[in-house]
Amino acid sequence: MTDPLAARMRWWGWGVDGHDAPLPEAAATMLRAELGVSGARLAPPALERIDLPEPALSASARTRLVEAVGAQYVRDDRLTRITHAAGRSYPDLVRLRSGCGLAAADAIVFPADHDEVAAVLAVCAEECVAVIPFGGGTSVVGGVEPLRGPLGAALTLDLARLSGLTALDPRSQLATFAAGTTGPELERLLGAHGLTLGHAPQSFEFSTVGGWAATRSAGQASTGYGRIDELVVALRAATPSGELATLAVPASAAGPDLRELLLGSEGVLGVITEVTLRVRPRTAGQHFEAYSLPGFAAGSEALRELEQAGAAPDLARLSDEEETRISLALASRPGATRAMRAYVRARGQRAGCLTILGFDGDPAQVAPRRSRARSILRRHGAIALGRAPGAAWAKGRFHGAYVRDELMSRGVLVDTLETATTWTALEDLHRDVRAALRGALARRGTPAVVMCHVSHLYPTGASLYFTCLARQQAGAELEQWQAAKAAASDAITRAGATISHHHAVGTDHATWLAGEVGDVGLAALRAVKARVDPAGVMNPGKLLA
Repeated sequence: MTDPLAARMRWWGWGVDGHDAPLPEAAATMLRAELGVSGARLAPPALERIDLPEPALSASARTRLVEAVGAQYVRDDRLTRITHAAGRSYPDLVRLRSGCGLAAADAIVFPADHDEVAAVLAVCAEECVAVIPFGGGTSVVGGVEPLRGPLGAALTLDLARLSGLTALDPRSQLATFAAGTTGPELERLLGAHGLTLGHAPQSFEFSTVGGWAATRSAGQASTGYGRIDELVVALRAATPSGELATLAVPASAAGPDLRELLLGSEGVLGVITEVTLRVRPRTAGQHFEAYSLPGFAAGSEALRELEQAGAAPDLARLSDEEETRISLALASRPGATRAMRAYVRARGQRAGCLTILGFDGDPAQVAPRRSRARSILRRHGAIALGRAPGAAWAKGRFHGAYVRDELMSRGVLVDTLETATTWTALEDLHRDVRAALRGALARRGTPAVVMCHVSHLYPTGASLYFTCLARQQAGAELEQWQAAKAAASDAITRAGATISHHHAVGTDHATWLAGEVGDVGLAALRAVKARVDPAGVMNPGKLLA
């Protein structure tokens, strides 16, 4: 790669130019009526407005970094620093768009391989420079914010040059990738051998295999393919104290699993440089279809039966009543939306819940799976809506973050959070988190619309993914967000649910981690960090705040 910035997202928002998502007029009208936003659209900020501190990297540290990776791969120009100054969470974007409050790294370093990563870490440990690993920069929990803690300087370690398929064992269905390989590149390389991983988080186009492993990500089809922690067989990581690596064996009883320790480590122990994955033959096609279920409770019960009966599709997504309503308002084909609503009402459902199912495989393989799933859904009152709504969802499956950019440009607070719990506790958790978000924002004078969907199924429970919309509180956007985030996180913790199903911990959830793993568990993680990172340079402020 001649320019490691070539595949980077635009600095002020999601993705790249040319893929924006203009709102339909009906959606703009709804925002004005329900949230009280003016509807005026603000232009993206100017790069020159961004307030950046001067680089604080010492001359000796810079000289040694240049020796490690080459002068062209140690950068501190304005665009590169701003591009790496934040992830893509709502507070990240608020700071980027306001032009202030950014904790930009003093330099961005682009190593080429594991040995160069190890050399950079050695320099930083000796020079007391914080290291922030950076894959696709898609973190929505503050995971790549270049904090330095008590250290004098910080650098972001961009893994874009660590890319590609480094080993393939088709007989064992194992593939090893360099950590900076993006989702599309990974699937292109596997596709050349008739293989696939099947891991497609919403950030798929820009996120990397190392980032997936470091955050325990879940793909949209993880119900069928499994989460990334189920797909990772082995890992290699560089730490300030040396290499950590695990074997690519099918199973082991050789003590606690170090692979599990590195999965979800978020760069606080070291830098994942290589990932060995369990792959499978590429399927001949995909089939998406939609149903309307009579309510969220009925829909959840239908998904539970599907999963526990072994009849779940590869992808299952159930929107609650509010998300169904808002999604249809945002749809780009209002005529088709009106026709679907009329059809559902004529069949006796006043406020149905949209459900998307996705099956991978050729038609002969998919047909019996669809038939069994359809039979279970119908017992729960499902109305079949055909393939068109499912195909429309699949076409726009990675487009949601562009919609968020457009909403923010119109003065809307828009944030997402996710959790997981048992089937028994699912409905109560759904109710309590919605109430917490709505209550916290109403108290600030900005009533909210709160939506939710189920998107990952397990025999014992499921995930809940919430989206919150409210009018931005001008001049107090971050305080407004913090109040909502704290209320929702407290509700999740009280319910005994996980503080994160797949977004990870970062800075946003660190306060609540002890409530999930306990004080002894947190102390054990800190002890491991002290051993592998004695100078405390690895990703300060994340996970173990």
